[in-house]
Amino acid sequence: MSPPDGSAEVRRIVNVAEDIKPEPPRPLMRELLPADPFPVDALGDMLGTAAHAIHDRVQAPLAICGQSVLGAATLAVQGHADVVLPIGAGQARPVSGYFVTVAATGERKSACDTEATWPIRRHEAALRATYDGDLPDYENDKLAWDKAREAAVRRGKGDRAAIKGALDALGPAPKPPLMPLLTCPEPTFEGLCKLYAYGQPSLGIFAAEGGQFIGGHGMSDDNKLKTAAGLASAWDGDPIRRVRSGDGASILPGRRLAAHLMAQPAVADILFRDRLLADQGLLSRLLVTAPDGAAGTRLWHEEQPETDRDLKRYGARLLDILETPLPLAPGKVNELVPRPLPLAPEARQLWIAFADHVETAIAPNGGLETVKGLANKLPEHAARLGAVLTLVRDINATAIGADEIRAGIALAEHYAAEALRLFGASRISADLRLAQKLLDWLHYQWTEPAISLPDIYQRSLSAIGDKATATKLVGILEDHGWLDRIPQGAVVAGQRRRDAWRIIVREP
Repeated sequence: MSPPDGSAEVRRIVNVAEDIKPEPPRPLMRELLPADPFPVDALGDMLGTAAHAIHDRVQAPLAICGQSVLGAATLAVQGHADVVLPIGAGQARPVSGYFVTVAATGERKSACDTEATWPIRRHEAALRATYDGDLPDYENDKLAWDKAREAAVRRGKGDRAAIKGALDALGPAPKPPLMPLLTCPEPTFEGLCKLYAYGQPSLGIFAAEGGQFIGGHGMSDDNKLKTAAGLASAWDGDPIRRVRSGDGASILPGRRLAAHLMAQPAVADILFRDRLLADQGLLSRLLVTAPDGAAGTRLWHEEQPETDRDLKRYGARLLDILETPLPLAPGKVNELVPRPLPLAPEARQLWIAFADHVETAIAPNGGLETVKGLANKLPEHAARLGAVLTLVRDINATAIGADEIRAGIALAEHYAAEALRLFGASRISADLRLAQKLLDWLHYQWTEPAISLPDIYQRSLSAIGDKATATKLVGILEDHGWLDRIPQGAVVAGQRRRDAWRIIVREP
């Protein structure tokens, strides 16, 4: 019998190998589902039209445009009214919101922020002009008051009653003009408190590069706890209470805070994975959207004729609101007394039905159980959002209508869907994340077909500096099919290794 043909034998070996070919490697981490479409139509005629106009001009994802105008509008209206929730006798809550937009570099976050916040910058410029004009007069008045006080004390010649009478006649010290600042990108909470003492009562933390805030001094390990607690308390509308050895004690009621942070995915992930921030309740107060990228689709086009008109109309409305005098406590220059803004009867029924729906969804195995912290506040978020839309439509409105509460619910449902998608991904273990980084290093930097433990903890990532860590990560990669143990060992990078693994390459 003649020996088999050489090519036939090769085919036979290949066929046998195909029959016993192992399953392909499994991904270490599931890819994120596509982003939930931002409900831009829920923003209404004014804000929704502005979001579409920014989208036309900037060509950023529509969600970034919508989030930008919603954050700016919230800052503009938050000092005027508090929403009254249909709970018990009615709880008045701020309409403030903390928005977070997650997008990669190059998605034109800054351009969206520039287009959406120009009314705020214009109003800040007007405040600065007034401040610059009032400051010299205040300084002269203060100096004159100080000298008059000294003279009154001298005239009293040690007579307590006479000195007190003279000081009473002099009156209180003149108050300095308020600091002309509406937004700041990376404040510490202590700095924010000081600004509230001498500045505007309605402020915003706005950062087109959210890493400034997330990685800033206020969120350092030493300050993170008090910053998170302070921001959570400000969202609730609680009076700011400060006790410092140098400044003494002070209570600052009637302040409001909005926020819009734009962050790259890796930076936002630091925020979402922080257990301290979750435990302090800050994450449940964040309204997050992370749209799919638009890079590669932004071909040049002529701007629509109505785009400039719509942005000017939006800006004029926000400027009108910003220039409307804020409701202040009697005798105070920066203590807000927002009016109550209840839900109209039909809106109230819609809100109650939504609240009941959310409550059933946070039960064990319910659809919102994994984001229970946010879900517990979802009805309140919906009411706040509905209030913002109402006040943008009419800053003097006396109630939130059914259309606005439906829109608020639609927006709240979007943020819940994004939280389910994003926060789950942020709970991936640190070991799995490090294993993914090691796998990327093996595929893109390591040039050998095999690897050993010493090569991993001596030559790979700085985060893998010992045998125990390397062994754990190899076990993860082996379990997922990315490493295949070589029973007899192998020569790796010129060294004979008893324990070695073949690296499984990615499919093209």
